[in-house]
Amino acid sequence: MAVSAGDSTTPPFHELKQLPHAVYNRLFAAVYASAVVALLHRHVTSLVVLSPSYFSFSTTTLLLLAADLVLAFKWVTAQALRMRPVRRREFPANLPARGRSDFPALDVFICTADPYKEPPVGVVNTALSVLAYDYPPEKLSVYVSDDGGSALTLFAFLEAAKFAAHWLPFCKQNDVVERSPEVYFTTNISASAETKKIQKMYEELKEKIERVVERGTISINEYLVNDTERRIFSEWSSADFSTHHHPSVLQILLDNKKSKDNSGNSLPNLIYVAREKSKTTHHRFKAGALNVLLRVSAVMTNAPLVLTLDCDMFSTNPRTPLHVLCYYFSPPAAGRKYGFVQFPQRFRGVNKHDIYAGDLHHYTMNMPFGFDGLLGPPFIGTGTFFSRRVFFGGPSESQFVAPEIPELFPDRAADRPINDPGVLDLAHRMAGCNYEAQTNWGSKMGFRYGSMVEDLYTGFHLHCEGWRSIFCYPEQPSFLGDSPISFADVLIQQSRWSVGAFELSMSKKSPLFMGIRKLGWLMGLGYCHFSFWPIWSLPITTYAFLPQLALLNGVSVFPKVSDPWFLLYTFLFLGSYLQDMLEFTTVSNSTFRRWWNEQRIWTVRGLSCFLFGGFDFVLKSLGVSTKGFSLTSKVVDEEQRQRYEKGMFEFGVSSPIFLPMAMAALINLVSFGFGLGRVLTGGWWNVEGLVLQIVLSGFGVLNSVPIYEAMVVRRDPGKFPARGSFAAVVVSVVLCSLASVMFSF
Repeated sequence: MAVSAGDSTTPPFHELKQLPHAVYNRLFAAVYASAVVALLHRHVTSLVVLSPSYFSFSTTTLLLLAADLVLAFKWVTAQALRMRPVRRREFPANLPARGRSDFPALDVFICTADPYKEPPVGVVNTALSVLAYDYPPEKLSVYVSDDGGSALTLFAFLEAAKFAAHWLPFCKQNDVVERSPEVYFTTNISASAETKKIQKMYEELKEKIERVVERGTISINEYLVNDTERRIFSEWSSADFSTHHHPSVLQILLDNKKSKDNSGNSLPNLIYVAREKSKTTHHRFKAGALNVLLRVSAVMTNAPLVLTLDCDMFSTNPRTPLHVLCYYFSPPAAGRKYGFVQFPQRFRGVNKHDIYAGDLHHYTMNMPFGFDGLLGPPFIGTGTFFSRRVFFGGPSESQFVAPEIPELFPDRAADRPINDPGVLDLAHRMAGCNYEAQTNWGSKMGFRYGSMVEDLYTGFHLHCEGWRSIFCYPEQPSFLGDSPISFADVLIQQSRWSVGAFELSMSKKSPLFMGIRKLGWLMGLGYCHFSFWPIWSLPITTYAFLPQLALLNGVSVFPKVSDPWFLLYTFLFLGSYLQDMLEFTTVSNSTFRRWWNEQRIWTVRGLSCFLFGGFDFVLKSLGVSTKGFSLTSKVVDEEQRQRYEKGMFEFGVSSPIFLPMAMAALINLVSFGFGLGRVLTGGWWNVEGLVLQIVLSGFGVLNSVPIYEAMVVRRDPGKFPARGSFAAVVVSVVLCSLASVMFSF
């Protein structure tokens, strides 16, 4: 992704600096590693040499050893990303000297699948925000993949294309920054006649789309105003998407050779694609949709740069492509080949203290700085600018994987009009459900198949092939998305991600083996940290229940306060949490309250989505059908929104995914009360061996406060369901009874 930067007098386009806390990370890692080794040595010694004959002690020690081995593994993989954190800065102001005629063409891919879970108004706003980029319109094309094949989505984009003729010139004439009309008109109040006129047009557009979605496809005909629009929907209707097989649908809604805005300037291309689907052919979910767009766009425009966006991830900076060009127009250092530039995921609508950790600070902001000091960040699914060449094998000529036909070669000049009948016929063929049979698509070319987290899976394989990547973190956010505000949606989404992570980490091409071999120790371990994140459920589940159940039976599993090993446990706990807190609050420039909620949610994930994701993966591996892929709803209920803004957890529905966390909350509360009772009646000296267990139970109680409120205090629809509370109590009593039997041996 680079061409010559010109002579030595060319001003710099970007800079790279190592973050100052890297040295402290290395020193702390050396000290902490010694403590971890000492802890594991104590476990092994207790198990092999000092273990008494009774069953409960051996079982408890073995479980704690297993939990601490997982924690040690996760800690080691995390340190790989703390050794060389760097931060980049771009200087887009230095680019205009080259002239906009030198800018490469850019194809933008937006995927949607369900107009009821992903409202078309939101998808339209995402498309309009990138159509309005400060970029030559003749070099910009936006492709929308509609995997639901919905007339509702097609109608929304037909109307959006008409609105774009007014919106794009308005943005550029008024230097609008947030070019999603929904966001702009929500956050900006203007008395100018021009603004009011555009706002009225947008409100009419929004009302029309929402009314059609509410009433269904039968209501579309009353809004069609000319023969062209009627022909488009006539073609769509003839496709018959209700059958087990439907052909591809491709509509050019804007053509930069013909379409003009109301100022007489050219508009970018806007192309709607609904790929062919058949019940007898696996469609490969989002990765399959992206590969269809990759082929269709290659036939029609074949831009050397490709941007992938989630349907709810709209642009908030019209100059974002210029940040990418700062690297495109720079020579690669030491022969390094950069395949993609990754921007962080950021979210709007997250409440003040981010109770669900919806900003994903660690995985989309903090950790990419660490990856960037190695071979570059992983692909995280959205806000990613690719070199088209990256999808056709490694960076060297010998690694190039040639596509089946000349029209798909990444360096081909697309010199035929996009509405040429031959181009359109070939584009339809590229969207066929059987096209990939007996080809390298999904294995050696394009976005890779093999995991439900196609982004992480694809990025890992691109790095293994020799490509590098760049983390671009401008001060002004480049993209903003919608974070789920329903707790169930959050957990179900991450349960799906957990299955995908296991599909990578437990595969023959696991980062633990292929990653370390091909990428080196640090980068390989960094990918292990990402792909093995669901195994966090093993130590979390152990430490959420085992010490507390032992406490209820008066059994000590940790050292006494007077034992020197007590200091080791204290250091390991406080050291890990303090490092995490300092990193979170300084690198991310966030607050202590947000960090506290982040660590709470990691505990909750370990008892819910990571745990259930592991079960789903095991069942899937055994060939047992599970619930499969499901979209996260982007529809927002206003009452839910109000509760969310107040910092209230949204339970509402009765789901088994809530059961383990409710059980942990109850058992921690009872064990903490039991421990305090022992202290009050007998004094600290009588519970010296149980102090760490009492403290751990108290920590669990603090983290469970929102659950107690939802189970006991609240009466709103988002409270913890009574049936779920009853089930948690019953199963907790059974578990305590079984533990009492075990600890009696």
